[in-house]
Amino acid sequence: MTAVEFESELTRAGARTDTLWRKTVFFARQYPLGAIGAVIMAVFVLSAVFADFITPWSPLTTNAALSLAPPGGAHWFGSDYMGRDIYSRIVYGARISLAVGIGSTALGCFFGVVLGLLSGYLGGWVDLVTQRLIDILQALPLLVLALVMAAALGPSLQNTILSISIPLIPYVARVIRSNTLALRELAFVEAAHAIGMSEFRIAVRHILPNTIAPLIVLGTAQLGSAILTEASLSFLGLGIPEPYPSWGRMLSASAAEYVRTAPWLVIFPGIAISVVVFGTNLLGDALRDILDPRQRG
Repeated sequence: MTAVEFESELTRAGARTDTLWRKTVFFARQYPLGAIGAVIMAVFVLSAVFADFITPWSPLTTNAALSLAPPGGAHWFGSDYMGRDIYSRIVYGARISLAVGIGSTALGCFFGVVLGLLSGYLGGWVDLVTQRLIDILQALPLLVLALVMAAALGPSLQNTILSISIPLIPYVARVIRSNTLALRELAFVEAAHAIGMSEFRIAVRHILPNTIAPLIVLGTAQLGSAILTEASLSFLGLGIPEPYPSWGRMLSASAAEYVRTAPWLVIFPGIAISVVVFGTNLLGDALRDILDPRQRG
């Protein structure tokens, strides 16, 4: 690479960085609540990724001498009845909650997109059968259906992700189907038919990309629901098993017996759940305003 080419590449990199910074500043000014939600989610994601470096204690190490130690000193959030550090368990618990939330949302969105696209684009008996299946899944609330699936599959990380993803499928499928029904009647689909393009290519190449915007908004909203559902399952003993740190499991083990004598066992996991769900909702609202032209001022 010559000196001129190297200088040109540096100029382009600087221009890209400047553009990214301008977009970030614009987003923060136009959607301050969305920016707060993005910061909250970034903090939790970075905490989960770098948990090994920002926690002074192992989340699984027990110490009977520190049982129910109050917050302060070396244990910022105190310790539980087994002497385990609450701060470390909350930070490592972010890995569990985000893994379950992102994994179940991605899995539910994938199958929901497939069913919604097939149902809306093909119509006929495919639409009829798919919609009756979705009606069956939507007959029970999300948490109740997740409880049934978790009880049948057993407590584990993989089973928890699967148990939460299945109730999310009908919500995604409904949104994708409604968008597909509107898109398949537009002129660009007729033009694709006119030039001999296959049905599969039209659906995947032209209709599916136009459903991405509502899918991102829905996925962000469902992420918060998935995290709450995982906490509920763990609270009831059907989610992540011991000794792995889970915010819901921490509440389950502490709420009934220690809520008065050691309230920090309940307060800090509850705050973590509330803040991360609050952040996802703020970010989801901002994405809806950005991606939906009807919401723009």
